[in-house]
Amino acid sequence: MQGSECPYIPAADSSAALRGRAMELHRFLYLLLLCAGEIFTKPTFRKERIRLDPELNSQVHEENQSFQQDHEAFLGKDEAKTFDQLTPEESKDKLGKIVNRIDSDHDGFINTEELTAWIKRVQKRYVYENVARVWKDYDVNKDNQISWEEYKQATYGYYLANPEEFQDAAEQFSFKKMLPRDERRFRRADLNGDLEASREEFTAFLHPEEFEHMKDIVILETLEDIDKNGDGFVDEDEYIEDMFSHEEGVPEPDWVATEREQFSDFRDLNKDGKMDKDEIRHWILPQDYDHAQAEARHLLYESDLNKDKLLTKDEILENWNMFVGSQATNYGEDLTRNHDEL
Repeated sequence: MQGSECPYIPAADSSAALRGRAMELHRFLYLLLLCAGEIFTKPTFRKERIRLDPELNSQVHEENQSFQQDHEAFLGKDEAKTFDQLTPEESKDKLGKIVNRIDSDHDGFINTEELTAWIKRVQKRYVYENVARVWKDYDVNKDNQISWEEYKQATYGYYLANPEEFQDAAEQFSFKKMLPRDERRFRRADLNGDLEASREEFTAFLHPEEFEHMKDIVILETLEDIDKNGDGFVDEDEYIEDMFSHEEGVPEPDWVATEREQFSDFRDLNKDGKMDKDEIRHWILPQDYDHAQAEARHLLYESDLNKDKLLTKDEILENWNMFVGSQATNYGEDLTRNHDEL
């Protein structure tokens, strides 16, 4: 790949990110169970590609460690480090300005609807800003289109021209797997079939989870990532293996048992011991689940000190370290940018 950093998230990581988003659903499952008096412990280890969402019980949520994990999960490590350079006073000051903008009716309170609308606005802007940021890396001939050939050369050109330098079997397999997979995704995003992606088509290519016509690709890539035995299904062991690496002689942590129950109770809907494509869709792209609303409810639950189902600026600032690590502030980016843009 050209350059020291590839601006495109490979397809495998993208679908993994979707599964991470699907794991947001666990927030509400945990909330319902916690309200019923049940408490889960924090997992000890998961593969990087999927992170467990933090529990909603403040007694379990060890602030220094868990909020940092939240911060990194929503920011990425690089953005988290950037944000860590702000003092608490600077963070609170900038967060207070954001609160004023979230309060759309200017009544001094933030309700779930206002917070949900803000998060959706931030999410949408993040997607399109991400595309704008990498566009010039691929639009080599500056015709405001990105062809498949331009993308292929920018991403895989060095490998294609110098295959002898990639002797490692894992590297060879990765490139050989990802190239046709990217082409398949590109062709699906290319609605008019000219192999030239407009900005909207390229946005669908980079962020397929945001587009209805791309969701089958997301399902297929997820299945390909997890289905290690190639039978076209995801069984319980494959489901767990995608989250947890077993070490010989080390017992599984308690959260793995919980995930096995999740697989049996909520993933394997037809109870045949494995997930098919429809069940994978229900898992990572549930139709009855609003991710932004889930995050908004989570933030309100954690910060609503008087339990009136509304947030004041004081309540938000009191729990500022939760918000700066959440999607409500665009993964922390809104705390460091020009607010005239918002």
